[in-house]
Amino acid sequence: MDDLDQKILAALAANSSTSTSHLARRFRVARSTVQARIERLERDGVIAGYTIRLGQALTLHRIRATVLLQIEPRATPQVLQRLKAMPEVEAAHTTTGRVDLILSVAAETTQALDETLDRIGAIPGVTDTESLIHLSAKIDRASAALP
Repeated sequence: MDDLDQKILAALAANSSTSTSHLARRFRVARSTVQARIERLERDGVIAGYTIRLGQALTLHRIRATVLLQIEPRATPQVLQRLKAMPEVEAAHTTTGRVDLILSVAAETTQALDETLDRIGAIPGVTDTESLIHLSAKIDRASAALP
């Protein structure tokens, strides 16, 4: 990947709906060059897909938590299947150390979050949970717009 590829990736990460024409003007190259680069990045698996990033109007008032799970040996696939069915679970990561999974969870109200945490704790194979409620974001590079 060269500098132009990096610039295209950064621009698409900031706004995946940016047109190839706009990118071409911005980087002072032909539109066909940008299109060919994007197609190659997709084909090579560098770009796996396109999505939207929810704005603060929707996400600002959601209550977020990090949930640490300990799981019975060999129960991870079944637990993950149950977690996938819960829209409040935004992400699940395996980890090393004293916990087996780290979840990112979000809900509209404290009651909804409490109910979600209860449902997670009741999943067969989950032996222990620890919930860390997010209070305020001091640094959030993942949500920051890229240049």
